[in-house]
Amino acid sequence: MGDMFVFRSRIPASADRVYAWHAQPEALSRLTPPWENATVYEQTGGIEDLGSRVKIRLKIGPLSQTWVAEHTAFERGRMFRDVMVSGPFKKWEHTHLFEPHGANASWLEDRVEYQMPFGWLGQTFGGWYARKRLTRMFTWRHAVTAKAVAEIAAGSNPEGA
Repeated sequence: MGDMFVFRSRIPASADRVYAWHAQPEALSRLTPPWENATVYEQTGGIEDLGSRVKIRLKIGPLSQTWVAEHTAFERGRMFRDVMVSGPFKKWEHTHLFEPHGANASWLEDRVEYQMPFGWLGQTFGGWYARKRLTRMFTWRHAVTAKAVAEIAAGSNPEGA
């Protein structure tokens, strides 16, 4: 049993273009909000390489923890999924969806099925805080994505980075 968090935005670029931007090796680092105090320090493969992993170092006050996510599914141009192998949650499954919306727009949807650690205590005392942080993080991530793909379309960011 867990919670489902869904965040959806209309992005002024095709689903294929938004997906391609997410497929770049540096996309995750760019999508990590600066206030999260998290650093991607190892990546093996990309979002289309099933079994590839990403390791992120999280700093929480004086403590640090490693988050390991593994890519478990993809449909080129439409979705990819990563699952937490180890980290701060009891369960974390993140599905990234890219849905066409006309010729030059798409819906970007992030679905996170998660479960807090420490059972009902974790849910009772940390559930509201987790949802608040997820909302803030995905608001920022979707804004970064929209800006990046707009820059590529305008030709001001030819590398797509």
